[in-house]
Amino acid sequence: MPTSDQPATEASTTDSLVRLVIRQPDDWHVHLRDGELLKAVVNHTARQFARAIVMPNLDPPVTTMAAAEAYRGRIRSAVAPGLAFTPLMTAYLSDEIDPAEIERGFTSGVFTAAKLYPAHATTNSAHGVTDVTRIYPVLERMQRLGMPLLLHGEVTDRHVDIFDREAAFIDRVLTKIIAAFPALRIVLEHITTEEAVRFVEAAGPNLGATITPHHLVINRNAMFEGGIRPHLYCLPVAKRERHRLALRHAATSGNPKFFLGTDSAPHAVGEKESACGCAGIFNAPVALETYAAVFEEEGTLDRLEGFAAEHGPRFYGLPLNAGRVVIERTAWRVPQAIVAADTRIMPFQAGAELAWRYKGSLEEAGRAEHE
Repeated sequence: MPTSDQPATEASTTDSLVRLVIRQPDDWHVHLRDGELLKAVVNHTARQFARAIVMPNLDPPVTTMAAAEAYRGRIRSAVAPGLAFTPLMTAYLSDEIDPAEIERGFTSGVFTAAKLYPAHATTNSAHGVTDVTRIYPVLERMQRLGMPLLLHGEVTDRHVDIFDREAAFIDRVLTKIIAAFPALRIVLEHITTEEAVRFVEAAGPNLGATITPHHLVINRNAMFEGGIRPHLYCLPVAKRERHRLALRHAATSGNPKFFLGTDSAPHAVGEKESACGCAGIFNAPVALETYAAVFEEEGTLDRLEGFAAEHGPRFYGLPLNAGRVVIERTAWRVPQAIVAADTRIMPFQAGAELAWRYKGSLEEAGRAEHE
């Protein structure tokens, strides 16, 4: 077993198979929902990832230690026996959030980070922040504590084009936060633009960013191929091809400021295929397989482990995982739908044939080979 400072990546190759063994990764941005839907989707994340930063945008949102502890308990109860999975809880920031509650939650180990949703930016964000200056007392305390701030980086002004809202957020809000709190650790989550990539690259070491699998695969044209494709609608919305290419370069560059965050966000088929069409892509069932395909296409499979399993924990100041997992280059077809909580959820790349397949932990893969 490798130590936390030793590389764990291994690859064995035959004429028909490539087998990757990497340190077990973490998901630094995921939506696990609640209730029956939580029970139906959580194990798609828990089977691949040792830890996950769990988003707090429930209804009502997770704004207190008590709410976070209760939600963490429900997640743990829903994880299948035999899966070792640690949910890392986040606080939902609002204009009225109590700085003392945030500090108690962080120092007690309940909150790993706090999430800033601009009000009405995405699903269940109505209680989000209306003006970042209103939470400056919280940000000051988080800076002092070393508590990470997680950002949904979009402005919500109706006059700003939806494809420009991330770049506008960087110009109007993120630069202001960094100037006021230069020591605050910040993650710009699910980045979608070349502007975001360049800003993160040029910023100091306290700014990192997560990149989703779907933003590495699709551009905005995908939502309109052959008609409206609601299952590819997410927020931030996918952008032009040049932005997708910039994200692929960033993810596969080896730059430790970029790390894995799926933003997996399941919705029932009926909620996606409706007049409103909820934002969110359920990519948890194909997350590692999609990332592996992208890194192979870019000729950088040797950098997948860093992106998936090392950059994130190092940014958060957490230990690297000791376990290892296996991903094999073997073709399989993604199901058209997953039945969950008496409803159907369409996974990302539904019906597509993927070249890589997640096989489980190194121990599980070894047992399967000998059965």
